[in-house]
Amino acid sequence: QVQVMESGGGLVQPGGSLILSCTASGSILSISSMGWYRQVPGKQRELVASISRDNSTYYADSVKGRFTVSRDNAKNIMYLRMSSLSQEDTAVYYCNANIRIVTGTRTSYWGQGTQVTVSS
Repeated sequence: QVQVMESGGGLVQPGGSLILSCTASGSILSISSMGWYRQVPGKQRELVASISRDNSTYYADSVKGRFTVSRDNAKNIMYLRMSSLSQEDTAVYYCNANIRIVTGTRTSYWGQGTQVTVSS
């Protein structure tokens, strides 16, 4: 049994900052790539940032220079530090993790999402 859970969402004013966390737990052998996605109603879920096990990162153009993704492999946690937030960043943010469990099977797991609302 594996669980992936996001935390840290909430209401923030434009120009503000927020840190999201994603924690994976359960019968985990290893985690390869992890990513943050976001989705607004009526639109497709989009990749915001991703990070490999050796800390290679990718950022969508819309968040470059404002968001920073990092991870702690020992604790199976990924972070997303968001700054200079604007209303366009309002969305439900989802964590995705590619996990190999103790049986050897590798599966992509999703969290349930955390709402980020940027508003004055």
